[in-house]
Amino acid sequence: MNHTRKLPALMLPSLTCAACLLMLMSAGVSAQEIVDQWRYTLQAPGEKWSQADFDDSHWTEGFGGFGTRDTPGARVGTNWTTNNIWLRKAFTLDTIPAKPALLIHHDEDARVLINGQATADLKGFTQEYNVVPIAAEKLAALRVGKNVLAVHCRQTRGGQFIDVHVIDADRVPQLPAAKRNTKPFQSELITPWGAQVTPENAWTEYPRPQLVRADWENLNGSWDYAITAVDQDTPPQEWSGKILVPYCLESKLGGVQRLLEATEALWYRRVFQAEPATDQRTLLNFEAVDYRCQIFVNGQSVGAHQGGNTPFSCDISAAIRQGENELLVRVEDETEAWQLRGKQTLNARGIWYTQVSGIWQTVWLERVASTFIEDLKIATDAKTGTITVRPLVDGASGAGSVRIVVKDGDVQVAAASSHRDDDNNTTAATSHRYQPVSLAIQDAKLWSPDSPHLYGLEVTLLGANGEVLDQVTSYAGIRSVGKIRDEAGHWRMTLNGKTIFHWGPLDQGWWPDGLLTPPSDEAMLFDIEFLKAAGFNMIRKHIKVEPRRYYYHCDRLGMMVWQDHVSGGQSPKWTRLLPNPQDASWPDAEHAQFMLELERMINSLENHPSITVWVPFNEAWGQHRTMDVGQWVVKRDATRLVNIASGGNFWPVGDIVDAHQYPHPGFPFDQGEGGRFDAYIKVMGEFGGHGYPVNGHLWDANRDNWGYGGLPQNEAEYKQRYVTSLKMLNDLRAQGIVAGVYTQTTDVEGEINGLMTYDRRVIKIPAEELARLHAILFAGP
Repeated sequence: MNHTRKLPALMLPSLTCAACLLMLMSAGVSAQEIVDQWRYTLQAPGEKWSQADFDDSHWTEGFGGFGTRDTPGARVGTNWTTNNIWLRKAFTLDTIPAKPALLIHHDEDARVLINGQATADLKGFTQEYNVVPIAAEKLAALRVGKNVLAVHCRQTRGGQFIDVHVIDADRVPQLPAAKRNTKPFQSELITPWGAQVTPENAWTEYPRPQLVRADWENLNGSWDYAITAVDQDTPPQEWSGKILVPYCLESKLGGVQRLLEATEALWYRRVFQAEPATDQRTLLNFEAVDYRCQIFVNGQSVGAHQGGNTPFSCDISAAIRQGENELLVRVEDETEAWQLRGKQTLNARGIWYTQVSGIWQTVWLERVASTFIEDLKIATDAKTGTITVRPLVDGASGAGSVRIVVKDGDVQVAAASSHRDDDNNTTAATSHRYQPVSLAIQDAKLWSPDSPHLYGLEVTLLGANGEVLDQVTSYAGIRSVGKIRDEAGHWRMTLNGKTIFHWGPLDQGWWPDGLLTPPSDEAMLFDIEFLKAAGFNMIRKHIKVEPRRYYYHCDRLGMMVWQDHVSGGQSPKWTRLLPNPQDASWPDAEHAQFMLELERMINSLENHPSITVWVPFNEAWGQHRTMDVGQWVVKRDATRLVNIASGGNFWPVGDIVDAHQYPHPGFPFDQGEGGRFDAYIKVMGEFGGHGYPVNGHLWDANRDNWGYGGLPQNEAEYKQRYVTSLKMLNDLRAQGIVAGVYTQTTDVEGEINGLMTYDRRVIKIPAEELARLHAILFAGP
């Protein structure tokens, strides 16, 4: 809503908030008691809903006011994003005020009733609280003792807010800060896999498929939790209850469903058994914790981490003892400001979703030798049929060579040894690089979506006398990603030297029961298998880093991935692909954290053959220092393509120029005047988003559920819109568009534009039918 319009006249005389404050200052009186506890409904109630004796026990409880936080002058306790809301609250009067009035802020039209009697009808919207005297003929509605205030507010577009109090106009109170509702919206939706989750089966799979070690222990399950003030740095004396790890605080599967405030800290506690050994080390691994955390074992600090999207480890060897050990995790999460948070928000609405706080991926223990293989860096070359492996070894005591064996199934096809690369190691470092070793595979089987062949790797760290110090397994897919200019002058993507059209969905990876955490590995796999069966060969993983097993499944099933960096922070004006783009201004410290989290993401995922494109920015969200970021990514990973900003703002760096248009696809070729786009691959990075509601499978049936271009009248119209978009994308292929991304895999909260419902229980278009429709995109040149 455009809040710059002239404030509409009220039907009743009113005083502005500034006048209220002058009255309060001159009177020198204390504030009246403010009742902020309401009951509300978003569906039209019965005709006697405003009467004092109406039974509202089935209505939802919430703190006032109600609306969206970006509405001017609003003090929001409960988010309200639908067109209508009906409210009731009880308040007590010891005496009738001398000058009864309403203290009200409304956006838009509000009808106010006291004890069932109409008291005020206010049109339009305000930008602050106003004092509206109650007309003399309405005063009879007030009574000494209990009263009921009932309000209906409706809005048509933009921001919205409603809050009302009965006051004495001669004693205008100063409203306290709103009490924020600590509960997120609690949907009844649950996936088939979520319904089967227990503390015993919560994410039991090995979490790191590209560096597998036999001796590990899963710490997922029921943990104690508590919430304290953020300035409390000592463990809580009492625990609030149990939370199911690895599901976040706000999720249904976590069992708490509580919003974490910026003024609060979230604490976790559990015990584990240990048997320390002098020749071993114990590593505590976290796959992801949102956002800032400290780790304690037996009261001793063992590590800290900032960044909510990638794995990290703590060496807890010096802190553990024989038998029972106590593990504490303290978490802070402001969600917004400069944090890289993706689609999370404090005000869930539209394309922005419920916040996620705390542990949201697997926690596990790993026992290793005092000198062990910390990581492997794997690169491949389709032209030469080679796999290049560079080990990284932690510790130096007694370390010799690293033996690498490549297997095709059970058959060994290559072997070599790597030795320490002392020219690139420092004496102070605890981790040591080994020389890269290239292993040539005879008649190599290349990785592609049609034939996702993977070679197994056995990597063994040997001691100076040939004894085995450590051993891990991994895998590699031999493939090369590139680009080539065709006869018409269009740049096209290549895989293993052959052109390939990239066709995939925008995939956000949200779940109604786990939020960012898939309910299970099987559930996560279901999405990928559906998309594969539907004829997609690529997934754009949107503003989220998935558990590492997700990429393992893409590797083995043959699904290419465009990987977005997680967004956050301040944004510039979004100018899409227009010339003279803008960048936001970021402080050095916040930019450094952005780059650190980008590097961590690439470090943890770069061995996966499925990932073909990095996407640092999306639609100018948090876009800053674009040329520096793009040049860094290009240099950091020359084996993949770089899509600097999906949907713009476009800067001349990387490999791709990417346009978004809804609902049907269209590329602004005219904006490439002067050859701006000539050196870049042209893609349709987002389009579609055709909505279709499925009753009984909506996150919130009372909200404004939506899709791009409005909702169709029926299923046939929905499918026809989809077919039309496909035909338009196919026409764009002839003009040099070499990839398309359809929004989206599933419904997400209020977005009902998925190919299946949010709970994954209803497929809107069967995979077999989609595959037939998609064949048009792979026919011909």
